[in-house]
Amino acid sequence: MEHSPLGFKQVKAIALAVTDPIRARRFYGETLGLPPAMEGGRQVGCMLGECILMFKDGWYGKPTDAPNPRVTLEVGNAREMERALRDRGVAISDPVERYDDALVGAFLDSEGNKLWFCSDA
Repeated sequence: MEHSPLGFKQVKAIALAVTDPIRARRFYGETLGLPPAMEGGRQVGCMLGECILMFKDGWYGKPTDAPNPRVTLEVGNAREMERALRDRGVAISDPVERYDDALVGAFLDSEGNKLWFCSDA
């Protein structure tokens, strides 16, 4: 993996606004099957590979379906992911569509945040 001249390596954490941290932990942990991210002996979010999806309530802002910048998660097969999410009762906000060589869709988490997902077409 190449690093930037200044030493940037990767995205370490993405903060997600939540109104109910317990519900968010249940959604990401149980519904999506992501392992917990721990800091100082307490769960601060869930791990997605090497990145922490960090849950922030209160001061951080309100959940949104129009985040800026938007978060896009790479998956093995976007159409299969859409089916799996629907099977788990997850709201699909943007059904998978083809854009050039990519398949892209989006879902809403338990708090109303929109997350995008994509795969090669």
